[in-house]
Amino acid sequence: MGYASGTQVEVEQSRAEIERVICRYGADQYIAGFQEGEAIVLFRRGGKHVKFVLPLPSINSREVTHTPAGKKRMQSQLPKALRDETKRRWRALLLLVKAKLEAVASGITEFEDEFLAHIVLPSGQSVSKWLRPQIDQAYESGRMPSNLLALPAPSSDESETPRQER
Repeated sequence: MGYASGTQVEVEQSRAEIERVICRYGADQYIAGFQEGEAIVLFRRGGKHVKFVLPLPSINSREVTHTPAGKKRMQSQLPKALRDETKRRWRALLLLVKAKLEAVASGITEFEDEFLAHIVLPSGQSVSKWLRPQIDQAYESGRMPSNLLALPAPSSDESETPRQER
């Protein structure tokens, strides 16, 4: 059982509430959409673009095919379970976004620190996608880059992985 299990709030309401929250906390651009398997929420605040990718469940996801107790659902129950899990995930995203923005507004943290992983670089990659291979390399080698300026610039080719520090 996850946060908002059993919610009756429809996806459209959650998406609209995310938009209201983001705008209330100073965003000057907002867009939400979906493609197969994921929903995307993108906004701009203070000149920074922030993107959240929400993985959507499939009809074959364990959260859909099984109850929280682990019992297999009947085929006729799957469409409702899929809708319910999708609604739950949108509520969880709303909670995340609202909590981060409130923490920033309350002076608990800075915007860039709170949203760092989701900030979109000029290449179109998120900071997280760009930095993860470098973090992995640092842990594997046990060494930090000798100079932060030695980190590779964001690539314009999103499929290209950053050069590894040796």
